[in-house]
Amino acid sequence: MGLPKGLDQMRHLRNDAGAQQSTQGSSDGHGEAPSTSSTAGNSSVPDLPGYYFDPEKKRYFRLLPGHNNCNPLTKESIRQKEMERKRLKLLEEEKQQGKKIARLGFNTSSLLQKSKLGFLNATSYCRLAHELRVSCMQRKKVQIQSSDPSALASDQFNLIMADTNSDRLFTVNDVKVGGSKYGIISLHGLKTPTFRVHMHENLYFTNRKVNAMCWASLNHLDSHVLLCLMGIAETPGCATLLPTSLFVSNHAAGDRPGMLCSFRIPGAWSCAWSLNIQANNCFSTGLSRRVLVTSVVTGHRQSFGTSSDVLTQQFAVTAPLLFNGCRSGEIFAIDLRCQNQGKGWKATRLFHDSAVTSVQILQEEQCLMASDMAGTIKLWDLRTTKCIRQYAGHVNEYAHLPLHVHEEEGILVAVGQDCYTRIWSLHDGQLLRTIPSPYPTSKADIPSVAFSSRLGGSQGAPGLLMAVRQDLYCFSYS
Repeated sequence: MGLPKGLDQMRHLRNDAGAQQSTQGSSDGHGEAPSTSSTAGNSSVPDLPGYYFDPEKKRYFRLLPGHNNCNPLTKESIRQKEMERKRLKLLEEEKQQGKKIARLGFNTSSLLQKSKLGFLNATSYCRLAHELRVSCMQRKKVQIQSSDPSALASDQFNLIMADTNSDRLFTVNDVKVGGSKYGIISLHGLKTPTFRVHMHENLYFTNRKVNAMCWASLNHLDSHVLLCLMGIAETPGCATLLPTSLFVSNHAAGDRPGMLCSFRIPGAWSCAWSLNIQANNCFSTGLSRRVLVTSVVTGHRQSFGTSSDVLTQQFAVTAPLLFNGCRSGEIFAIDLRCQNQGKGWKATRLFHDSAVTSVQILQEEQCLMASDMAGTIKLWDLRTTKCIRQYAGHVNEYAHLPLHVHEEEGILVAVGQDCYTRIWSLHDGQLLRTIPSPYPTSKADIPSVAFSSRLGGSQGAPGLLMAVRQDLYCFSYS
């Protein structure tokens, strides 16, 4: 008895695909990991509705409903399997000494030769040298010392943030029993070959989620950390100035711990501290359809109404401007010289097609970098309000993910929702490095990173710190 027409057709397609794979399989091993469609293993394999083609077993499998608990084959499970395969492949490549360089023909000898022949000026040589070293950074696990080793084994990193001098790392850790706690890691011991640091104990504990944070220079440079905390139950949200002197062993002998200051600001999505003389000792919070600029000294507030939630903010240092990125995709600047009653306080307006999650002003304050929830990263010229460059490869659909711009090394760093850390050339948008997470991809395990030109202080080398789960890793130039 013959097979039904549909199944017979599928059998022939499967045989054809298997034959084609046997002739082309040698080239597939050097490509990207398969996608979730049935054409993952071979572009010539037809897509059959309700079926998935496994390139390893060279046959079709029927897709089952996701609610079936008997080991179902679903699109989500297929996607996770293929993402894990890609991650493991990249981790293996990271271990190999002969790892591919981002630019074709780009290596140490060719760089030196071009410099000697006069094809590269000093600026171009330094920039390309940084790119080459970024491509060759190796991952090293950092040993964290603490007076409470049991907490280190159970508490998971949520957020990390390096200070201006890169000799301290502020951390937000999720506690096993629920809630969060804060710590400061001294980076002075972050040197080869030991990579050993110390976690300072803290006296402050909260069970509220941290929506945003930044360093605040109230008494001196980075003397405080500004935290935006969500409200829970009958406790409203607030913005808290947390003195770093509250952390045990983190202040000089005889120095009194600073005061913890809280401001009742419910529902803050973002925050920024001002180093601008026009808003001295002030901070800003981005709320739902509103921006608040608050003076820490007087408590005076300025309110600016917006048409959307403000998800990210940054003050300019020389120009009297506060840049804001909104859920609507709009980026606008507030002129700090204008009163909130006036209508001319929007100094600049830019637009993305999706919710803006990060804005970073470049040093000369003529350009602004912005990313959104569609995975788009754009470099804007603030003088012409035109996009002058895009950085392809970032992955984001809904997460609030930051950007890290480092002009001295000429690189841009961002962690995607797929848990990959990507490094681009700031000058031409070339993707220099894709770093996989040491753990399987998960919404709960998106790494938090910090890049610095001088990790551990003024004598330190450039490098990247990555925190995921209970571990801290260092990718150093040296």
